[in-house]
Amino acid sequence: MTSFIDKLAWVYLVDRQVLCARSRGKDTYYLPGGKREGAETDQEALSREVREELGIELIPETITYFGQFSAQAHGKAEGTVVQMTCYTGQFRGEIQALAEVEEVAWLQYKDKTKVSQVTQQIFEHLKEQGLLA
Repeated sequence: MTSFIDKLAWVYLVDRQVLCARSRGKDTYYLPGGKREGAETDQEALSREVREELGIELIPETITYFGQFSAQAHGKAEGTVVQMTCYTGQFRGEIQALAEVEEVAWLQYKDKTKVSQVTQQIFEHLKEQGLLA
């Protein structure tokens, strides 16, 4: 039986590198974001998660749908699929590692073995679009 994990992610690119985060005590990087709480919209949940993880404020009018990706969830039982709805957007503030985030890093396509399966799919898409070095 397949179970689904519904997540939101922020795709932020600078100089053909994508911003990723690594949680405390983990060795896998992921795109900043997380799960909805209650009746939050995608934009509300994404903004809250990014604020909690990175200490920045996404600018609501710049948040744009990027795509949806799914794969086996990292570290979960076989058949547990994470569905990642991704958005881009500009922000105010200075990026820093907060809450469960131990490290933020700028990754390139060559780093795709350091990220979860669903993030690898996003890396493939970014590379195909010429957006990731």
